[in-house]
Amino acid sequence: MIEETLLEAGDKMDKAVEVAKEDFASIRTGRANPGLYNKVLVDYYGSPTPLQQLASFAIPDARTILITPFDKSALREIERALSDSEVGANPSNDGSVIRITIPDLTQERRKEYVKIVKSKGEDAKVSIRNIRRKAKESLDKLVKDGDAGEDEGSRGEKELDAMTKAHVDGIDELLKRKEAELLEV
Repeated sequence: MIEETLLEAGDKMDKAVEVAKEDFASIRTGRANPGLYNKVLVDYYGSPTPLQQLASFAIPDARTILITPFDKSALREIERALSDSEVGANPSNDGSVIRITIPDLTQERRKEYVKIVKSKGEDAKVSIRNIRRKAKESLDKLVKDGDAGEDEGSRGEKELDAMTKAHVDGIDELLKRKEAELLEV
């Protein structure tokens, strides 16, 4: 029972780290990156559809992204969704592809993005701590109900703490790398 609780907590913590990675990828750094548009939804025949399902991405140079829609009739809707997105780049449409030139970030804007990244990192850490709290409650309940001994419970708790620390350290490492990437000129 203790192993199952720890395994479930580990899986949930892994997912929290993955969500943090995706969140960090959606914050632009001044370099062209298709991950910026992971959360852009396009109104495609009346239903919100992720941009990745409607187009292919190419990066010809460090500051340009070419988006080629699979269905040319969706070009206008894709362009509108890109303009409305929070990424802050202006798309230009030449009739068959959409070209986005990523502007240089100002120092002020970089610092804003660092604050956003730190906030998202803290949210991920809170999520991991909540998972730990729930797992610890489960372990305590197992010990209280007599399904596990106190020694097993304390051993499980130590494993849980080590797992929590490893995942929080992973988030901190991602945070540090993204911050360095943002502040790099």
